[in-house]
Amino acid sequence: MLDWSDVVRTPADVLSALKRGVIVSAAMSRKPVPAMARCLVLAALILAATFANAQSLPAELSDREFWQLIADFSEADGFFRSDNLLSNEVFFQYVLPELTRTAKTDRVYLGVGPEQNFTYMAALKPKMAFIFDIRRGNMHVHLVYKALFELSPDRADFVSRMFARKRPDGLGPQSTAGQIFDAIAKAAPSESLYAANLRAILDNLKTTHSLPLSADDVRGIEYVYRAFTRFGPDINYSSSTGGFGGNRVTYAELMTATDEMGNSRSYLANEENFAFLKGIEKKNLVVPLVGNFAGPKAIRAVGQYLKDKNAMVSAFYLSNVEQFLRQDGIWDNFCGNASALPLDETSMFVRSIRGGRFGNGAGLNSDFGNMLEDLKECATSAR
Repeated sequence: MLDWSDVVRTPADVLSALKRGVIVSAAMSRKPVPAMARCLVLAALILAATFANAQSLPAELSDREFWQLIADFSEADGFFRSDNLLSNEVFFQYVLPELTRTAKTDRVYLGVGPEQNFTYMAALKPKMAFIFDIRRGNMHVHLVYKALFELSPDRADFVSRMFARKRPDGLGPQSTAGQIFDAIAKAAPSESLYAANLRAILDNLKTTHSLPLSADDVRGIEYVYRAFTRFGPDINYSSSTGGFGGNRVTYAELMTATDEMGNSRSYLANEENFAFLKGIEKKNLVVPLVGNFAGPKAIRAVGQYLKDKNAMVSAFYLSNVEQFLRQDGIWDNFCGNASALPLDETSMFVRSIRGGRFGNGAGLNSDFGNMLEDLKECATSAR
């Protein structure tokens, strides 16, 4: 006859026994159940119910859920001096070898700005990503990318569509980013391809995904795609505004750049990187939000959402936004917002700053820091 003392000594034993059906068998023996065993069974059942009810990150968001997160978590449209269609951080890959040794995969990635986020996401393989920006225009940039990823079967097709050029012959899965961009740079932009691709982008967003884009959103998407078509692979940070940005590194140069050891890690370096991003975009798991880092809503809303889903931040790419927050005297507000995120000792900030440790430029280099350490001064009051 099975003795209860052989079955339950700790709550963990009870959970294991529940899974194996042992407790049910023991109960059917009608042998008296000791009081301690009854308490352990009750505790285990409560734990089991808690685990069963615990939420986790979604494997996919419905179109309605995707847009609802954007609507619920975003703040009012703000201002920045540039439309920032492209980054200008040529050393952005230099931080990746160290970053990937510390930050964990399969978590949540947070970022700001346009395409550099894709390279960090390809390296960290997050389950979900949120991209913040003070301007709604950045949301338009990411919606264009979302559609292009979904419409394109591979990198060569993606780059051809991005710049409204006919796909050159001879490009395949083994082509390097340099070969792809060199070939497409030689092709002339096509107004007919621009019109057809723009229709496909809007159809993907408005029909396939049923996103309720406003007239301003449509105009913003048209603006982004027109700029990509006009300037092609040579587009740089200042192309569409003619103003700020220091170095004028081009899209082609960013995608063919390497880390310090000469390894190509851009999101268009290989088909594996591209396929990961295509998959996460198709599942609606890259969510672009409008929000000031120091604002009252966006970061804190994401923080609560992640806590509700028992999720953890792997990395938060900041670019050089902290520079402007300090200039405006509102960095403490950002510190409080970021401290409300679910973090552990492996959660990392990624920065583009003057004097950063990774890079050899006179301007902005890359760097990273431990989020818990960097936020210590305001963490207690924010949690």
